[in-house]
Amino acid sequence: MAIKGRTVVRIAAVALGLGALAWNQFHPRGGGAAEDTAPAAAATPTAPAKPETWRLGALTLTPCELGQPNSGLTTAAWCAPFDVPENRDDPHSRKIKLKFGVIRSNAQVVSDDMVVLLAGGPGQAATETWPGVAGALQPLLAHRHVLLLDQRGTGGSNPLTCKPPADAKGDAKGETKANGLEDVAFDAAKLRTEAQVCLKQLDGKADPRYYTTTVAVQDLDDLRRALGVPSLDLVGVSYGTRMAQQYLMRHPDAVRAVVLDGVVPNGLVLGEDFAQNLESALKLQFARCVADKACHERFGDPYQTLYQLRDALRANPHQVSFRDPQNYQTVQRVLSEYSLASVVRMFAYSPITAALLPVSIDAAAHGDVGPLLGQAKLLSGDLSDTMNGGMQSSVICSEDADLFTPRPQDAHSMLGTRMLDTLQAVCAVWPKGTRPADFHQPVKSDKPALLFSGEYDPVTPPAYGEEVLKGFANGRHFVLKGQGHNVIAAGCAPELVKHFVEDLAPAKLDAKCLDRLHATPQFIDFNGAAP
Repeated sequence: MAIKGRTVVRIAAVALGLGALAWNQFHPRGGGAAEDTAPAAAATPTAPAKPETWRLGALTLTPCELGQPNSGLTTAAWCAPFDVPENRDDPHSRKIKLKFGVIRSNAQVVSDDMVVLLAGGPGQAATETWPGVAGALQPLLAHRHVLLLDQRGTGGSNPLTCKPPADAKGDAKGETKANGLEDVAFDAAKLRTEAQVCLKQLDGKADPRYYTTTVAVQDLDDLRRALGVPSLDLVGVSYGTRMAQQYLMRHPDAVRAVVLDGVVPNGLVLGEDFAQNLESALKLQFARCVADKACHERFGDPYQTLYQLRDALRANPHQVSFRDPQNYQTVQRVLSEYSLASVVRMFAYSPITAALLPVSIDAAAHGDVGPLLGQAKLLSGDLSDTMNGGMQSSVICSEDADLFTPRPQDAHSMLGTRMLDTLQAVCAVWPKGTRPADFHQPVKSDKPALLFSGEYDPVTPPAYGEEVLKGFANGRHFVLKGQGHNVIAAGCAPELVKHFVEDLAPAKLDAKCLDRLHATPQFIDFNGAAP
């Protein structure tokens, strides 16, 4: 996502996050708590009291509300305190509190297995991203509980959060750099300094070396044991697919089924392919416009226009004004080739916003940047508040950074090499945890697996899903036509997930309903597509 002018951990969170669940479908669906066994009937009929506690394994859960950042909306769940050692190799290390919630099934007889949502990012929290996938997983609540565990370093699990630097506190109009786009000049020294400032803030609260995928896998298994050792149906979204595969490798007997949406192969070095993946997705999307008579007559070749705009901004980055679509205040931003790339990447994640790219790019090329930057502000909101950059740095610096290789071929792409340059600057000073020797080995498993990809996914393309599928002897991969990143809620995908989890027979799934999915028609103006 866009590289913002905050602390470097926020820069990384927005610039490098794989997942974008917070952008849409934030419609909380309560997890309707079932009642415990009722006591003997009272003398006069009364409505049964809601249970005050729920014993699940060794834990006593109580009703709770799971909140969302920047929102008053909550999700009803059941929660309990759960502590784990920060450093698992040192029994005397400090304990950290993990936040989790169980969305409880209403079934009188609940299945022994439990669904687990593994959130994206890296840096998103499962309790906060639940509303984005609730529609997709809601059918499973008919017979199963859903477990939401904020991975350590995110959400309510000892988050690796740092305050923004003093120069980002705002100007006389109340605007902050946090809401703007990144600076024109890349400054590795400044990024390293900001990372060091963040680390000083975390000192005494957290040791970033212990906030990796591998340690989080141990947290999840500890919680599974505390909850009574249910078998798990893992649902990984984006980075969560890495978490799912790593858990499966370490605890295969604990896994009943695996669902992967926006698949990240174990062998992938996070960050290296971002520029090329975006480039490929943009070419596919813009080729649709060229092939469509109305779109082509209106915009010509949007891919060519985009690069003409990029080259003009490379030569002359400048300040622009536009109206904030939320409060209608006039705001000013520096529009550079980097901010353009960040905005375009955000648009490419969703089929609806991707359909707006040709008209938005055309407007910007003719001097009207409002549609492009205004829509970007709506898309991103304050994504840095839902994507923890400190945890993200711990994951990538420990698991991927030493494997980075030069990418000169990306220099002239829309994203260029800036993302990798940013990561390398951050990881030069960020503490690194250990990585198992087989961490990047492909998964080999006979567990039932269901994989989803979007045809136009700009970050985890369908080829990734095909690669991971090779390791599942009982797996199936669906590529959803016209879709972008994270597709588990698209069309009839929720029904396929339901049948898969119930029957564990991916080969027998009838997926003809997916044929009804198509790309959103590209807009020829801001009223919509051609008639």
